[in-house]
Amino acid sequence: MTHDHDLVLRPTAAQTEAALNPPPGRTGGDLVVETLAGLGATTVFGLPGQHALGVFDALRRSGLRYVGLRVENNAGFAADAYGRITGEAAPLLLSTGPGALTSLPALQEAAAASAPVLAISSQVPTAGLGGGRRGYLHELPDQAASFRGVVKSVHTARTASQIPSAIAEAWKSALTVPPGPVWVEIPQDVLVAETVLPVVTAMDATPDELPPRPELTALAAHLLANAARPAIIAGGGVVRSDASGKLRQLAERVQAPVVTTPGGKGAFPWTHPLSLRSWLEDRHTTDFLEDADVLLVIGSGLGELSSNYHTFAPRGRVIQIEADLGKLESNHPGVGIHADARLALQALLETVRRREDASAPERVREVLARVRERIAAQDLTREQQVLTAVRRALPADSPSFWDMTILAYWAWSAFDAMGPNHLHSAQGAGGLGYAFPAALGAAVADPTRPVLAVSGDGGALYSIAELATARQHDLDVTWLIVDDGGYGILREYMTESFGETTATELTGPDFAALAESFGVPGVRTSPENLAADLAEALKSPGPSVVVLPARLRMFAPTHLGSD
Repeated sequence: MTHDHDLVLRPTAAQTEAALNPPPGRTGGDLVVETLAGLGATTVFGLPGQHALGVFDALRRSGLRYVGLRVENNAGFAADAYGRITGEAAPLLLSTGPGALTSLPALQEAAAASAPVLAISSQVPTAGLGGGRRGYLHELPDQAASFRGVVKSVHTARTASQIPSAIAEAWKSALTVPPGPVWVEIPQDVLVAETVLPVVTAMDATPDELPPRPELTALAAHLLANAARPAIIAGGGVVRSDASGKLRQLAERVQAPVVTTPGGKGAFPWTHPLSLRSWLEDRHTTDFLEDADVLLVIGSGLGELSSNYHTFAPRGRVIQIEADLGKLESNHPGVGIHADARLALQALLETVRRREDASAPERVREVLARVRERIAAQDLTREQQVLTAVRRALPADSPSFWDMTILAYWAWSAFDAMGPNHLHSAQGAGGLGYAFPAALGAAVADPTRPVLAVSGDGGALYSIAELATARQHDLDVTWLIVDDGGYGILREYMTESFGETTATELTGPDFAALAESFGVPGVRTSPENLAADLAEALKSPGPSVVVLPARLRMFAPTHLGSD
């Protein structure tokens, strides 16, 4: 009897010949790039450094496209966006010590947003591993320890023969749901040493699936079909698993209103009769969700931003579908289904009975009307005008990337993404400097459509050096910088909490002139001219900068007890 595990693919004569006579002059670095190519990678991001030069030398002997940024953290943001747009693991090449550590904020954002990033770093020579203090350049007692609390998994290759399997294992980890960043490190001497190992060809690193348990989906289907007032919260897991179509089918079948989290923007059509849009930071929406007798939460842990700052207290039955086991029932008890959102929604669609409810669209309209009335009472015409201008200028199929700035906070609640995977922000980890380098990564991933980045002046200075990257690679990214002379949202927080501000005011450059010095067209605009100026920049090939001098305000919060 022959068993499947007994079957071994026999090499062809040509493969045997190639294995016996590999090209001369190859190193451990070649094994890295060959493995990446064998896994299907076409593009890598990063920054060279002394210990990593073996990999960068090998790049010139490969067919991989290298996109180098000016700061490691920005390279990480670019890889993050590339992973979000393509759904592929984005390789990020880094050097030991300071170079590696500078990428940590970007990897934290990738982890929070479930973006697949494959970070490959050099290490000190093998003799320095294990904590011995030999005084090597960039030496750390345990470099990997700095990343274990941030990434999904850590992998070390100590010999050339370990490189292909270590990278393949990391690749699989990065793409297995929930996707996220992973860390591989390889000593400098292993990267530069010549190898006689055969050329790495196709690698198998198929990610594991995470299907739901059938008894749980059967219970969830029963609860939804028999609910009187069901509702759905759709998070980033719906977007990452490409499940927005299945979400719409389920919502329509059980007539459940849907609200999307900041990470789930675009997961449900904005103008659909069942769409509560994204007004989670609103008491009227919170009240509506609390009143649901069955609440289905898909791809969200109901964290701070998705629960109106933990003021949300559901009174009905909660069903939570979540691929990250640590988030399952972490904030609210319920029927926890540990599964990929797409597979779980498919299982529900195969099981749930249709539920009729003609009142659901009317209840949605009533909530949205109350939200509009609340915002209209706050004299925020300019803020809504600016957000409307951005939406009017941005093509419907273009992605946008938003820094932690007041306009982004508005966008989380009030911006129509016009489709899944179109709006991305740094709300996962909340660090500054995300928008522009992430937009560059998206432009590399898909050069057929323009990309928009939105920053404040404070966040813009984190990534201003990447204007050189945009120009060098001629990437089609328009960068909108809202210049309010400081950290605008912190200015509001401090004024509200303490009555005055400290450390929020900034002296900044003339951003338009600075862009021109990089060879990037720059223009100053106004709220009245923003739509036209932004549309013109977006339709012009290559990078551009649009500067909007304006002090924008946030709408009043409702989690502090006000209405």
